[in-house]
Amino acid sequence: RDFNERCAQCSEVNWGLTDGGRFYCRSCHNVTERTREVVNTDFITNSRVQTISKGLKKQEKNDGGCEWYICEGFQLVLKKQVEALEALGVCPQMKDEILCNFWRCYLQKSKQAYCKRPAGETVKTLSVCESSTDVDSDPERPSLLHLLSLSESEGDLQTDCSFASSVSKVSESTSVYSGSVDGSLYLMKNQKDKLRMTMPMTLSFCYLALLWVREPITLSELLRFVVEGHIPYMNVFQHFPEKMKLCGLDLKIFCVESWPEYKEVFNKMHELAAFLDLPRFPDITESCFLHPDMLCMKYLMEANLPDELHNWTCRVVKKTGIGEVDFLTLMPGNKSTRKVKYDVLAAAVIVVVLKLLFLLDDHYEWVLSEFAEERNKNNTEVCMFYSGGPYFEFKKWYEVVKRSLDVEQKKLDEEKAKYLWRCEKPLFYSVKNKSKVLKRRQMVVNLQNQFGKLSGSVQRAEKPNPSSFQLSWSEENTDGSCFHGHSLKGVLQEKCGLLTVMNPDYWLCTVKLCNEKLCGHLAHYREVEFPQSYHFVLGLFSFLLRIQPSYIHDEVCMIEHRLFNKKLCKKLKYNTVLRK
Repeated sequence: RDFNERCAQCSEVNWGLTDGGRFYCRSCHNVTERTREVVNTDFITNSRVQTISKGLKKQEKNDGGCEWYICEGFQLVLKKQVEALEALGVCPQMKDEILCNFWRCYLQKSKQAYCKRPAGETVKTLSVCESSTDVDSDPERPSLLHLLSLSESEGDLQTDCSFASSVSKVSESTSVYSGSVDGSLYLMKNQKDKLRMTMPMTLSFCYLALLWVREPITLSELLRFVVEGHIPYMNVFQHFPEKMKLCGLDLKIFCVESWPEYKEVFNKMHELAAFLDLPRFPDITESCFLHPDMLCMKYLMEANLPDELHNWTCRVVKKTGIGEVDFLTLMPGNKSTRKVKYDVLAAAVIVVVLKLLFLLDDHYEWVLSEFAEERNKNNTEVCMFYSGGPYFEFKKWYEVVKRSLDVEQKKLDEEKAKYLWRCEKPLFYSVKNKSKVLKRRQMVVNLQNQFGKLSGSVQRAEKPNPSSFQLSWSEENTDGSCFHGHSLKGVLQEKCGLLTVMNPDYWLCTVKLCNEKLCGHLAHYREVEFPQSYHFVLGLFSFLLRIQPSYIHDEVCMIEHRLFNKKLCKKLKYNTVLRK
């Protein structure tokens, strides 16, 4: 009754109210952007609540899409990723009990949801929350923020919105350049106190949840499953609902054109754990898969090394103290504790053991190999029945593993070269170019189908099932390509009832460690400065973990300094005295 303006189309004054609180003409059914001022004094005495909205809660846009926020898109990405992990055998509790709580805590800490609007916050602040009063006034709008939880009894998100002050400007400025409401605001770089969500951070969330439940999946395996396509990451926005239109600046956020890097995901995981103010994680004990003793056993099998090496890796782990619970368990926010890379640490332990036994100086390991080869030739019949098996030959192992490694590396390079970065769903950066993009996409698909029929090309085979092992070695092979049962008698000698190495010498990768906070590395690795045998072993584990050899080299230097700490301190003191 208080709204007396004439309709812009029929000039009549006959207004009604929609469910969303907007005025519509009963004569020509024209809906205006004007909404009714609501006055409610039932729940608080002497208070007044005003809700003025100009199109923020529009369910349907002109192109058939609905208004959505960036955090809703990331939540759908997390939902797809955790469902893929559940399909791989991860415990079902990780989704609702762990990852969902982490995500809610992040939304609250970043003031995107589960929070009250900060006083004086402007529209430029990174906030993608919705007013609880607006949610109640428009019950037909789907709650995408509720899709992550499987529990229906918890209700919708109770959030507050910081866009209400200038919502008309936001809608107008973002509708052209992005499909989301806050796409342009999300890319602002002046958010120092908030950890902005990115696509690599979705994997950090997943790894954080995996680490909490102590699942037998390392970070290197998680990233490898992503590359192999078992976990959605590349072009994951294809699975968004049809009403969530993705265009413009949204593509810079969700469209990924590179593989996730180990270092970035790992560092973001620790930043995220500190940002969420999480408590101490469950202890990593000797029975846990992430313990170095367990991971060393796995990597020894995959690297086709003798089983007897596991006794030596356990001794190194115990001697250096890297198997202690306090060293391995994640304590977010504690700067005094070291950030442990469990898979890289286990690989570095094996490298140190190989240096202890074979020296890896491009000379001593070949001398031992010749000695073991002669013993195996002279005692062929004895070795067949000897409980320790034949003597381990480093040269033969090098040839077998290198041949298999070259084949697998070539396959990996070919798969990366053939990978189609473009997704099946067409992308467009503006609404004006949408029709052109769709026509070009349809033309490309038609040409590909025609050329495929003419050339008789075979369709791509289905991706193989995921496996924890990339290189497999069977002891049943008669060609002698499996070295699991081989003996280390050729490199060991017995002293006082204990087996020790024949050669007491050892060379250090570096005498003094660098400051990791300054340059990011404990030591610098250059291939030309180290023996080829050492570089080959680093390259082998670099391939298995899909990381740079320098990461393993850093952990090797750290273990060496823990192992020879007393001798290094004496040497440094001696050098200081000589300088004086």
